[in-house]
Parts: sequence; C-alpha cells; structure tokens
Amino acid sequence: MLERDWYASLGLEQVLAKVEAGERLSIEDGEQLFACPDISAVGALAHFDRVRRHGTSTHYVINRHVNYTNVCVNNCLFCAFRRERGETGSFELSHDTVLDKIADSRGACEVHIVGGCHPDLRLSFFTGLIERIKAEHPAITVKAFTAVEIAHFAELESLTTLEVLAILQQAGLDMLPGGGAEIFAPEIRQKICPRKTDGENWLRIAGEAHGLGIPSNATMLFGHLESIADRLDHLDQLRRQQDSSGGFVCFIPLPFLTEASLLELPEERKGPHTGLDELRTIAVSRLMLDNIQHIKAYWV
Repeated sequence: MLERDWYASLGLEQVLAKVEAGERLSIEDGEQLFACPDISAVGALAHFDRVRRHGTSTHYVINRHVNYTNVCVNNCLFCAFRRERGETGSFELSHDTVLDKIADSRGACEVHIVGGCHPDLRLSFFTGLIERIKAEHPAITVKAFTAVEIAHFAELESLTTLEVLAILQQAGLDMLPGGGAEIFAPEIRQKICPRKTDGENWLRIAGEAHGLGIPSNATMLFGHLESIADRLDHLDQLRRQQDSSGGFVCFIPLPFLTEASLLELPEERKGPHTGLDELRTIAVSRLMLDNIQHIKAYWV
C-alpha cells in the first residue's frame, strides 16, 4: 500500500493519484519524478504499476545475439563497435557462420540479428540469410534489423522502407529489434549520430512495421549529452507512436557505456556511475509508458 502522507511530503500527491487511477502521466509529472530526492518513492510507484499489470511474474527469453558485421557507413561518435572495411578488427560474417552460431545457441527460441550499415551488403544477402535460418530452424523467432538498417537497405536498393519491410517479412522476418532510436532530440542526435536515420523516420519505420503485423521493441540510449527533458520527450514520442500503431512489445533503456567512445562528455557523465540514474530511468519509464507493457533488461 502506497503511503499518501509520504508522497504528499515529496510533492507527489497528484502523481500518486494518477498512478493509482491508471491515468497517463504528463511530461511535468515525469520531471517531478526525475527530480524527486527519494528514489525509493519513485521505485515504489513503478513497482505498484508493474504488479498491477503483471503480478509478481517476470518473463525472460533465451536469445542468440548475432552481429553480422561491424563495418558501417555511419560514424556515430558514441560507437566503439564500428570499423572501416579492412580495418583491424573489422568483420563480415557469412551465412554459414551465422547459421553455425545459431546451431550452437543452446536452446534459444529467438535469434537477434543486427549489424553496421555495410556499404556493399545488399538486401538479397539478408533475405537469403533469413530463408536459410527458417529452413534449418523453423520454430525460431527471427528478430532482425533495426529501423536504421531498414532505412539503409532502402537507400541501397532504391526502395521505400515499407517495400523493404514487406520483402523481409516474406523471407521470414518475425520482429524488429529496438536499436538505433538512441535519443530522438534532433540537436543531440546531430551531435552523437549525425549520419544516422533521424528520430522522426525511426518512428515512421516502426509504425510501418506494425502496420504489416511485424512487432518491434523500442530503446533509449541515456547518460551521454541528453537532458532529462530529452529523455521525457523520447518517452512521450514512443507512447504517442504506440497510441497510433500499437506494435511495441517492450522498452529497453540502455545506459551509455563510456569505454572507448569518442564522444566528449560533461564531467558529471564521465563516471564512475552509481547505478541510481539507471534505476530511476527504468522506474520513470515504467510509469510514463502506460501503453507499452514490458520493460526489458539484457543479461549477456
């Protein structure tokens, strides 16, 4: 039971009333939650919301993650994964290598396939890969290619993103992962990933996938140059897209990892980090995203 006096003392009585009534929180409510000095109060609200939705059950999926290449035309400053073609450490996996990794996946029911935006890998490479996966592992869920990759394939093939999605679906694509969303704020996106598909088009592509019956995940990269207002705007744009297309299965908040990044961070973001910002961001996300049922964490 949530204690009303406790929340009143924190100035959160109206937020408490909305959460208890199942009403949508405003951006201003989110600002209050991020500013609240008592993180346990924010966490208790999020736990109340979670239990109301799902009881005390927690779900998991055994997933085989495969990166098919780290060669990428986008030179995102935050990315320590990217390599130039031919650079030491660069790789491009063949179909056989990807299939070998899946065969060695120890009971995985889902394969998560993503990679850099390679300048030369054409759409036929990926449709052929999906078809082989489905032929050899017909029961496995193929979750592959972020909205950023879909936009890249469309540019290479002179197709629309909707056409690319339909072709991949015909080959056996089941679901899109949620990567590439980063943070939707245009001025921050221009600083951290200027060549990457912008937030508006990321959301559009997600909506197109949902319209075809392809569900997807959604992410938010936080802890770099973005403000709290940018985080809340990101969450609000996701829930408005969900209002429209309804296909987001879960939301994954991704804390920015500073190691080997070229991004110049403000001093307070350089670490070491306590984990409290991550916990607060998860809790606020749970409360703001009233129409996305699940919050997901990775255990690698």
